[in-house]
Amino acid sequence: MNNINWYPGHMKKTRELIRDNFKMVDAVVEVIDARIPRSSRNPIIDELVNRKPRVVVLNKSDLADEEGNRAWAEHLRAASENVRAISMNSMRGEGLKPLLSLLEKMAAERTGNAAMKPYRLMIVGVPNVGKSSLINRMTGHKSAKTGDRPGVTRGKQWLTLPGGMQLLDTPGILWPKFEDPKTGEYLAYCGSIKDEILDVPTLAMNLTGLLTERYPELLKARFKLEETGETPLETMEMMALARGCILPGKRIDYERIGRLILDEFRGGKIGRITLEFPQE
Repeated sequence: MNNINWYPGHMKKTRELIRDNFKMVDAVVEVIDARIPRSSRNPIIDELVNRKPRVVVLNKSDLADEEGNRAWAEHLRAASENVRAISMNSMRGEGLKPLLSLLEKMAAERTGNAAMKPYRLMIVGVPNVGKSSLINRMTGHKSAKTGDRPGVTRGKQWLTLPGGMQLLDTPGILWPKFEDPKTGEYLAYCGSIKDEILDVPTLAMNLTGLLTERYPELLKARFKLEETGETPLETMEMMALARGCILPGKRIDYERIGRLILDEFRGGKIGRITLEFPQE
């Protein structure tokens, strides 16, 4: 994962866009992936936001296990008095009412001249965490392009929310260097790094090993396996045989089974899975 070209030029421009517009907003809505809350929190956002009020949205919470959602919400709320945390499924709008109520409460807490102006928000997050889907739910109509791949949003746009609040949308932004290689892998598992620049079979094999260790029963049930293999590669080959991912000459089609594993994990078909917990 160390050789991934995951910081293209538009991400540098996004960082500058966030920095240049930061003084214009009252609070920040940071969207993260509930399956990888640590890896999907961009440290650059902490640097730029500093002590500005922030709401952390644990999006795609329907794909993460419930225990993980509860643990992360409690952890984030306890970490800073300036941070609120809400679990959401923006595709279905679950958690939308509590989010809007919280933002309205934050707007009402302003005093002086600030209270006379529209409450302005900036929405930030790494690619493919569901910012656009959340924005469309918040505005009540299709204001932002959506897609199950990173890099859909390219420029900034100001949007008006019910009640007069204003929201600045920004493109997804990664950061120049992952201190822990696992961070890059976890982001890749969840689709925040484009598959076109990845070794898909190796990535899928590593994910298979992680799921075999943490969620073996879900994996066996989804792929109808009586047991897992002694190694991640062996398990992946058993999954390929179960799904008919075979090339002529009875060879394993590693590319096909790799993409199938990643797609089914990302779509929640294997089950509700959290890859990171606060205590780790």
